[in-house]
Amino acid sequence: MTPTAYEPSCPSELAVDAESLPPSATETATFGMGCFWGPDARFGAIPGVVRTRVGYAGGTEPGPSYYSLGDHTEVVQVEYDPNAVRYEDLLDVFWANHTPFSDPRKRQYRGVVLAHGDRQRETAERTRDALEARTGKAVETTIETLDRFYLAEGYHQKYELRSTPVVADELEDIYGDAFVDSTVAARLNGFVAGHGDADGRESLFARLDLSPAALSEARRRL
Repeated sequence: MTPTAYEPSCPSELAVDAESLPPSATETATFGMGCFWGPDARFGAIPGVVRTRVGYAGGTEPGPSYYSLGDHTEVVQVEYDPNAVRYEDLLDVFWANHTPFSDPRKRQYRGVVLAHGDRQRETAERTRDALEARTGKAVETTIETLDRFYLAEGYHQKYELRSTPVVADELEDIYGDAFVDSTVAARLNGFVAGHGDADGRESLFARLDLSPAALSEARRRL
């Protein structure tokens, strides 16, 4: 993650980010679920998720990029508070929001759990087995151990929010490179994509010191 993700380079008036847990107090999950724009938004709206980012992983070729992906897969990385949301809860979202029973035509969009250690791998395997038992279908989604994560290009980060440029531009002005790892950006990215509930949205909006134009544009997308 970017070193300044929870310490913006300029003073921030967005208290949500000032209060967010540092990386040392969070855990991380990594999933491939097809195009990474949608999962980035979906996970970003979940209470207990602190930061999200999209990138490339699961392959062997060094230095992948969007136009030179090699054998890597588009993935979303989710940094979360384990006291507020469990890895099992994130897996529930994962299994329910991609197609686990068939192989994609492109490795770029395959379903994959990239586990951060043995505990996550065992949990993912257990939930996969439970899904197979419940449905009577063979799960084609793979479960692997994460080797390395490559951050995707900036224009892919918080894509739904970037399609609301009045809001995204204002946040990027405040955070600079740390925009990628802003909790506020993750939440708003999810909200403008239609995720989250009304109470959660209103609670966040009440705490933001964004301009009236930016808040109005965010509300317009809901």
